[in-house]
Amino acid sequence: MSEIFLDIETTGLSFKDNHKIVEIACIETNELIPTKRIFHKIINPERNVPDEAFKIHGFSTDFLKDNPTFEQIADDFISFI
Repeated sequence: MSEIFLDIETTGLSFKDNHKIVEIACIETNELIPTKRIFHKIINPERNVPDEAFKIHGFSTDFLKDNPTFEQIADDFISFI
């Protein structure tokens, strides 16, 4: 059986506070053995990264600003999964 394991980093956990995804990482496995298919993107959340989030993942607002937005990578992500 094929599976995709997904990990994300965000600016926070509250949709109401407009928190966004800043990193998506996926790996495909077949019978729990990794295949060579991976997906990894750093994403511009188009908002400031709170200090609490920076302390967890280390991605600053300045670092993220030059990366694509989620809208720009969404089709590639959907194709992968």
